[in-house]
Amino acid sequence: MTLKVAAIQMCAELADVSVNLTKAEKLIRDAASQGAKLIILPEFFTSACAFHPAMFDAILPIDGKATQLLKKLTQELDVTVGGSFIAAHGKDNFNSFVLVTQQGEVYTHNKDIPTMWENCYYTGGDDDGVLETPLGNIGVALCWEMLRTATAERLLDKVNIIVSGSCWWDMPNNLPKSLKHLREQSLALLQSAPVNFAKILGVPVVHAAHAGKFAGFAAPSDKRKYISHYLGESMIVNGNGEVLARLSREDGEGVITAELDLNQQHTPTMMLKSDYWIPEMPAEFIQEWNKLNKFGREYYAKNF
Repeated sequence: MTLKVAAIQMCAELADVSVNLTKAEKLIRDAASQGAKLIILPEFFTSACAFHPAMFDAILPIDGKATQLLKKLTQELDVTVGGSFIAAHGKDNFNSFVLVTQQGEVYTHNKDIPTMWENCYYTGGDDDGVLETPLGNIGVALCWEMLRTATAERLLDKVNIIVSGSCWWDMPNNLPKSLKHLREQSLALLQSAPVNFAKILGVPVVHAAHAGKFAGFAAPSDKRKYISHYLGESMIVNGNGEVLARLSREDGEGVITAELDLNQQHTPTMMLKSDYWIPEMPAEFIQEWNKLNKFGREYYAKNF
């Protein structure tokens, strides 16, 4: 089955749900006008993400206005659309990827492990990320899920395509020159993640991203501002790991499309290691991962 797919890159306004839903609707319509039938929005398409008090106001009911917008547009435009947002499920919040089909069916995946300050606003899910849809089995891997071996293991040989969104932030603008290498390493990790995932699983990857600026804070006990931007790198990658379409951060907001054959069989060209991480992770990133994950979980337990 040949399918035209689209990845949307957004320059979202931090925690401004109304503005971001308007942006998302326009970009979905743009993608549909280009003939795309499967359209993927970035992770946190309703809000982007940073440590900021306004993030509390961006948490939506799982069947709230974000999902309702996707339902309306899929029916009107005869498309399937997916994207993630922080969603309240009873007493807990999750980073929920919601996929709505032309038939009005709704499928969800809750990201397994929040990344760093994301832990402040939601907790991890435990589903396998396999959505059994009329288009075939669609695997979901959000942002740093693409960096972990366990994600690839649970999707291997089970899906025809991977859909992914990220909200990958850069280092702060005031980063000392002596730490410039961390900025370069972070971008390299992002650029390789969809490609490596396609090579490991032997299936196409549709990755949608954010590219705008944001201003948050370092932590509640640290009032220094964290001013930075998201790294973009929306991509459509085939099952051999070849990039068919791409938007860099400098390209800003927009839509990329490509034709994919979801029945085409690809032999994986990259072997899974037994390590926790798929790529080699810089020691500084692991240190921040452990520190901010712990801080975020404590913050979440206190506030929700």
